[in-house]
Amino acid sequence: MTRRRYRDLSVALCAFSLTVVGTAPLAARDNPLPAGQAAYDVIPVKAMDDLVAQRIRAGDKLAISVFGESELSRTDYVVDSTGFVQVPLIGQVIAAGVSPEELRAEIARRLGARFIRDPQVSVSITERAKARFAVEGQVEDPGVYEADVTTTLLAAIAQAGSPNRVAKNSEVMVFRVIDGRRLGARFDLDQIRSGRADDPQIIGGDTVVVGYSGSKGFWRDVRETAPLLNLFYVVR
Repeated sequence: MTRRRYRDLSVALCAFSLTVVGTAPLAARDNPLPAGQAAYDVIPVKAMDDLVAQRIRAGDKLAISVFGESELSRTDYVVDSTGFVQVPLIGQVIAAGVSPEELRAEIARRLGARFIRDPQVSVSITERAKARFAVEGQVEDPGVYEADVTTTLLAAIAQAGSPNRVAKNSEVMVFRVIDGRRLGARFDLDQIRSGRADDPQIIGGDTVVVGYSGSKGFWRDVRETAPLLNLFYVVR
């Protein structure tokens, strides 16, 4: 390889590096989500039984009754995909991740604040949605999958075809709605696979996001693009 050719290759690689690595999302370089033991405080190895069995989740059908208010009392309320239920007069109310009693109290509070004096409200789950979780990011087959009591983080990612070639295994995030708040935690997939860290349970409503490795992506792009740019050649 001539010196000029070597210089051209170096310039091309530097430009590639600035393009691919320099534009990596901030979250990939400075992730604020808790990791290590702090991650398991948010997403435990075994989800609490009441969180799995009694908490409302997206897709559930609810019966909401307000004594003396027939227009508000229905048995076909549905929790939408974002976790809210639409209630006349008061609008959107967060339902996913809370218990029927907590939802009842919030509806009564809002109605009582402006519309109805001392409202008598009841809430019950009439039909359970299938427990589903989503896998996004750097996996072979991102999508929505069904969860059961045996679904763990490793199993969830395996259902999505496992991490792809540019996945950052130390940047696997799990998001969950707890008490009406969307919380997240970060896990290292390699440590879980090797048994050095526990494999947390994934439940319905969770979202798993596998991060992007800028360095892996850079070298993949170099390998795939270099022949097109004729960067390498054999010296005879």
